Amino acid sequence: MAQFMLLLHDDPADFADVSPAEIQRIIGEYTAWRERLEAEGRLVGGRKLKDEGGRHMRRVGGEVRVVDGPYAEAKEVLGGYFEIEAADYDEAIAISRECPHLCYGGRIELRQVDPLHD
Repeated sequence: MAQFMLLLHDDPADFADVSPAEIQRIIGEYTAWRERLEAEGRLVGGRKLKDEGGRHMRRVGGEVRVVDGPYAEAKEVLGGYFEIEAADYDEAIAISRECPHLCYGGRIELRQVDPLHD
């Protein structure tokens, strides 16, 4: 089976007015989805990332520049990831369609892991 990364992009501001009880309910949806994938033997791993944008690094003119992310004009951050096993992109898409992230305005970037670089 191939492995795929589901990169979960979202705008943390979308949840600014959500009550703590509602946040717990939403987290429960993610937990149930993850546990189902785990029971099916499809989950390789996954974690939630902190809502701050991390650090972005780039080599410019021979020098490594490090900036806080995301850039001021960007509202979206990479909020977390799951790694799953699926036969191909079609099956990975079918699995990803059921991820709660899509129900709350998030975007999923689906990428196949290159097996040649394990």
